[in-house]
Amino acid sequence: MFATPDQPTVATHWGIYRARRTDGDVTALEGYEHDPDPSAIGAGNAMLAAQGAACRILQPMVRRSFLERGSAAGGAGRGAEPFVAVDWDEATDLVARELERVRRTYGNTAIYGGSYGWASAGRFHHAQSQLRRFLNGIGGFVRSVQNYSFAAGDVILPHVIGTTRGLVNGHTPWTQLAGYCDLVVMFGGTPHRNAQVNSGGIARHGLRDGLRACRAAGAEFVNIGPIRDDTLEEFGAQWLALRPNTDTALMLAIAHTLLTEQLHDSAFLARYTTGFERFADDVLGRLDGVAKSPEWAEAITGLSAESIRDLARRMARQRTFIMVAWSLQRADHGEQPYWMAVTLAALLGRIGLPGGGFGFGYASAGAIGMASHSFAWPSLPQGTNAVTDFIPVARIADMLLHPGESYDYNGAHRRYPHVRLIYWSGGNPFHRHQDLNRLRQAWRMPEVVVVHEPWWNALSRHADIVLPTATQLERNDIVCSGRDLFVATSHRLFPPRGESRTDFEIFSALAEHLGTAPAFTEDRSEESWLRHLYGIARQRAASAGFTLPDFDDFWREGVVELPEPDGQEALLAAFRADPERNPLRTPSGRIEIFSQTIAQFGYPDCPPQPTWLEPAEWLGAPAALRYPLHLLSNQPATKLHSQYDHGPHSRSAKIAGREPIRLHPADATARGIADGELVRVFNDRGAVLAGVVISESIRPGVVQMATGAWYDPEDPAAAAPLDKHGNPNVLTPDHGTSRLAQGPSPNSCLVEVEIWRGDPPPVTAFDPPAIVARPRPAAARR
Repeated sequence: MFATPDQPTVATHWGIYRARRTDGDVTALEGYEHDPDPSAIGAGNAMLAAQGAACRILQPMVRRSFLERGSAAGGAGRGAEPFVAVDWDEATDLVARELERVRRTYGNTAIYGGSYGWASAGRFHHAQSQLRRFLNGIGGFVRSVQNYSFAAGDVILPHVIGTTRGLVNGHTPWTQLAGYCDLVVMFGGTPHRNAQVNSGGIARHGLRDGLRACRAAGAEFVNIGPIRDDTLEEFGAQWLALRPNTDTALMLAIAHTLLTEQLHDSAFLARYTTGFERFADDVLGRLDGVAKSPEWAEAITGLSAESIRDLARRMARQRTFIMVAWSLQRADHGEQPYWMAVTLAALLGRIGLPGGGFGFGYASAGAIGMASHSFAWPSLPQGTNAVTDFIPVARIADMLLHPGESYDYNGAHRRYPHVRLIYWSGGNPFHRHQDLNRLRQAWRMPEVVVVHEPWWNALSRHADIVLPTATQLERNDIVCSGRDLFVATSHRLFPPRGESRTDFEIFSALAEHLGTAPAFTEDRSEESWLRHLYGIARQRAASAGFTLPDFDDFWREGVVELPEPDGQEALLAAFRADPERNPLRTPSGRIEIFSQTIAQFGYPDCPPQPTWLEPAEWLGAPAALRYPLHLLSNQPATKLHSQYDHGPHSRSAKIAGREPIRLHPADATARGIADGELVRVFNDRGAVLAGVVISESIRPGVVQMATGAWYDPEDPAAAAPLDKHGNPNVLTPDHGTSRLAQGPSPNSCLVEVEIWRGDPPPVTAFDPPAIVARPRPAAARR
């Protein structure tokens, strides 16, 4: 069996760290020596100290009434009842019996496999892959498609450019921007906090260096959004503080100026796009009598018509690159700003050229814009799912509340399956999903909820059966990302605490019960799986022309960096060079400014060309009379999603133990609120407590509150309890971006803020729930 080297390596979503030992014990994690901008999320003792927290789950647990009555107990007590400890044999037998009962009674379409890829950066101990491999081996399950990060973009872009390149991979690299672009226009900024993390891990945090290279070569920056410090101060970006959710209106007004002043590239539009004439008619007011002029946009965006015209002329005069944050499409009609950004870049005519065009998500994940090789790193095979049914990932509450009801999705009419058993391993829907009071209601519907978790977070508290899992520091793995040039070890630093087991060990035991163990394990241990996957990686690397060391050398060294690929190009460069030989995978083979396909869908909330549509909640909505502040629930700076919220790094940023909320001084003064005070943030969906930070870096009328605080209801049995800890998804709406994508819309959210009077209730998010003794049989009680 392989041994942990003297200086172990830990590879996470937020970076690679070297473990420092003192007297033989691991005492700190230090950032990878070649990382120019390491993240503090895992540094020092931030991860180490959290391993033995009071909220650690140390043995299998079963909700008391479920242990007594099984599925007949119903789900009403989830989140409020105490738990009973059981041994692994009983827990494994109970889960296996419930899976068999549901499969036998309802079929595999009654099982929902819930997971999210951010739970683990490893290629083997990847919770989603482990869960899906296991469930596929017993006949399949209802799955989700898309993700909460860029669901609307994921659906709209194939209709417009025939691919999602430029969204998750294939971006114009920094090497094709620095020295080529004169102006970088950033819709939603380039928030450094988001660039700390990357799916599959990251060796070198490159955002700051990429922007510095552009700046050193003479590029200028414009940050368009309600938050000034969504771009680092050192880059001197001009800040245009528009109202949230109005980016599409601003882009249309820029297009109006380009058209009326004949600054658009008509030759590019004629050769590379379709639908421009109809779009121009709309922008100029020939279709509806409303010209989408800067004066029209001024009333919507809050930016002056003069500043809009100035920006349009500047974008036409200089070689401009358009960056759009993932966050823009997490709102009502989130498809529209993405579609319009592509259209605006087409009007400028520089798509496919170095320094020109567009890209989505620069800074939304750490490795975007970095060069990558074309081959794919290996991962744990998931097998084949015999169940074809699926849901858009953000429609889970709809599925649970409305089984059998129909809904539209990307041109198809679908029905929600009737799910009786949820099996969740990896991720936390009580962090990620919107309108948590509605989710709590939906979560009562299934007959059984099984959860794998290391911690007593809201997900595990709302389970029937909780199986304690080892953390990343308690297992061995291989980490590598398709968007970064490295492969790294992640060494086990400690044995699993208590009775914790890896997902692989748990599913292997269940597969043994259900007769599928040979197919699930393939008679491989953790070590043999890692050697097998690394062997595949070596073969693929060799086919790309370079050599990886043998496994044992790799295991000792910890990190192998790959050379940068040759021939890096701008996004859509081949299409630009020859659109006839390299057509896009759209019906026309060109960029579709107007989509006949979407027109045929007939969705009133997603017209067939980029359009400004009012959100249900924004600062121009009637609802703003009651709730006059627009809440933006962005990604946190001190953790990844909700991971390690209980750790010292995240907790050090809280105010009186609550998540901070940022207000503009004018909004704070109008409400008599001082810096550092506790406030109640509320709307019709619920209320949370938060600690105030007053800042001029946020637009008046806007408040900012990061996601990730573990949900902590004051009265778990109440229908809409106060969240004591500050989870903004208590407040955000739960409906789709449109019928096209059905993505989440959390950034279309209005709230009000008021001072909290009196003593606040204590935060209990990091305390374990009540654990009670096993009830004695009735005969024994007599």
